[in-house]
Amino acid sequence: MKLVSVKRQTKTEKRFTEKMGMFTTSVIYIKKTFLNIPFKTLHKYRETYYGEVKDCADCSISA
Repeated sequence: MKLVSVKRQTKTEKRFTEKMGMFTTSVIYIKKTFLNIPFKTLHKYRETYYGEVKDCADCSISA
């Protein structure tokens, strides 16, 4: 049994950018887990409508 592992999770979130406005996208989180408890997010990115992969730092989460 591994103590430390890396897991990938996809969530659907509402995001906002100045060019596109409000849109819903799937955000992929890569998290490091210890005994299946996540403790650190290594990377998060989103896929655009055209299949391009972008970092989530350029758009903000809208509540």
